[in-house]
Amino acid sequence: MGFRPTAAASFYYRVKPKVKGGAKKLLKGKHPLAEAIKETEYPYIDLLPADFSTRNMDLLLEDKSSKQLKNLAEEYDYVFIDAPPGISLLSENIFNAADFILLPMIPSPLSVRSYEMVKTYFAEHELKMQKIIPFFTLIDARKTIHKQTIIAQQKDNKHILQTGIPYSSDMEKMGIHQAPVATFAPQGKAAMAYSNLWKEVKKK
Repeated sequence: MGFRPTAAASFYYRVKPKVKGGAKKLLKGKHPLAEAIKETEYPYIDLLPADFSTRNMDLLLEDKSSKQLKNLAEEYDYVFIDAPPGISLLSENIFNAADFILLPMIPSPLSVRSYEMVKTYFAEHELKMQKIIPFFTLIDARKTIHKQTIIAQQKDNKHILQTGIPYSSDMEKMGIHQAPVATFAPQGKAAMAYSNLWKEVKKK
């Protein structure tokens, strides 16, 4: 389920980035969520595509209801919501509706600061801190600051996953292949890292 107006996931999975009636009618319940979901070329993976109308998603959300998502529980084992970074009305609704928040961080002070802001929001709104599952991504092992940040954060915060995603040109090639990295470079560092990351997430 994509809420990014750039529709990157829709592009990678070769799904037309168009929601009938736009995001407004979808959220208002005028079009059932299930009818907007599209099959992909990959078994067990369906996608609710993003389109340009989702740029106003913050304005369209009026409450913190997750009724539309609950209707999918009987058909799907997992529902992933791909949302832009930052704290907004959209992210606040996701914080309340989701069972877990996968929070990618670049190993830099600014990204870690954003993580701290999310934790502060959770504390102020009495949300379960265990919901947040942070991990490092775009790791450049050549950069001292990346190595130092990862070591320091994982030492002081047991919630940060041990598995990180390395910076890799394979990730950029997803746009060329229009496919997930595991399909065209399954033995590459990025694909192997994502496989290990998912194993660690499932243990949570």
